[in-house]
Amino acid sequence: MTHLSRTQTTFAPPVMEARRWIEGVTFPEDRPLINVSQAAPVDTPPEPMLRAMADMVVNDASSHLYGPVLGLPELRAEIAKQWTASYGGTLAADQVAITSGCNQAFTAVTTALCTEGDEVILPVPYYFNHRMWLDMAGVKTVPLTPREGLIPHAEDAAALITDRTQAIVLVSPNNPGGVEYPAETLSAFYALCRSKNIKLIVDETYRDFDARDGAPHDLFTRDGWEETFIQLYSFSKAYRLTGHRVGAVCASQPILAEVEKYLDTVAICPNQIGQKAALWGMQNLGEWLAGERAEILDRRATINEGFHRLADKGWKLLGCGAYFAYVEHPFDLPSDEVAKKLVTEAGVLLLPGTMFMPDDNAAGKRQLRIAFANVDRAGINTLFDRLEQVAL
Repeated sequence: MTHLSRTQTTFAPPVMEARRWIEGVTFPEDRPLINVSQAAPVDTPPEPMLRAMADMVVNDASSHLYGPVLGLPELRAEIAKQWTASYGGTLAADQVAITSGCNQAFTAVTTALCTEGDEVILPVPYYFNHRMWLDMAGVKTVPLTPREGLIPHAEDAAALITDRTQAIVLVSPNNPGGVEYPAETLSAFYALCRSKNIKLIVDETYRDFDARDGAPHDLFTRDGWEETFIQLYSFSKAYRLTGHRVGAVCASQPILAEVEKYLDTVAICPNQIGQKAALWGMQNLGEWLAGERAEILDRRATINEGFHRLADKGWKLLGCGAYFAYVEHPFDLPSDEVAKKLVTEAGVLLLPGTMFMPDDNAAGKRQLRIAFANVDRAGINTLFDRLEQVAL
């Protein structure tokens, strides 16, 4: 009998795999690589935040010490205050935990909820790290096929629920699809999960770049929301704090008590400087963040305005929003081969849909993800120039 370790039950990290495709490839100066493979800002935090962080390093001794396992109390309280204002309803500081990034938030919550052989429903295409963790945790990923516009439907999910189902996970704005789930979609999933006594986990990593005004849902306003709803969040995208690893979980106190056990054995506490920077950003960078959102929305508009150029060549735009455009390519080759060939044929690095789908789902072989967070309007037009000329 072949023995597999936990890590051997899943696939290699997709972004790291894609980076290997450009090893040894030379890109001419007049045609540099366009890297649209990773959904993370590459710029440093804004100058005022950098100065605040420098002061923390030099003058705040607590920045270098262990802190509470569930995070900086002041940051937990600030999230509770701002979320209460922006979503409505009531969120208390003791219903918030800080994690070392949103990936850790997901692993902590699913570890608190699941055991070997349990099931979690993920709409496809899914965020690959969610699938990877469930594999390593011995939890079965149950794929949910969306309908038109990459929007999943609660009635389709209902047919997938078994006595081993512990949660349904939604990501909105979506990674990799980019789409923003309508409030009524989240409401329907909430009602389904509540009726089945399972959890609805909503990853809102990209909430700061939602094109809609006002709250994207009203789940925090529901009486007893914490019995069903769990929200995940990341500070990486909002304040360019990717390397400092700061995320958050909003959930019931009993769930956070279980989360605390997990976090205490993995990282003991979140990064102190990252937490203090996130708090400083929440309190001081509202106007700056609004500008970041406007820039991302402009890039989204550029994708939508210019995509007709690719549509004329047989491409289809399946979803667009936040950091992502999710597309269907027109070639006879599967998307993993297309993605590799685009490195040399077009000087473009992106991820294939096969990285966001189960192996037996043929749709992934037709799809590609474009992460446009680090390419401006001019860069997107250059990307279209190159893709328009590709014939594989």
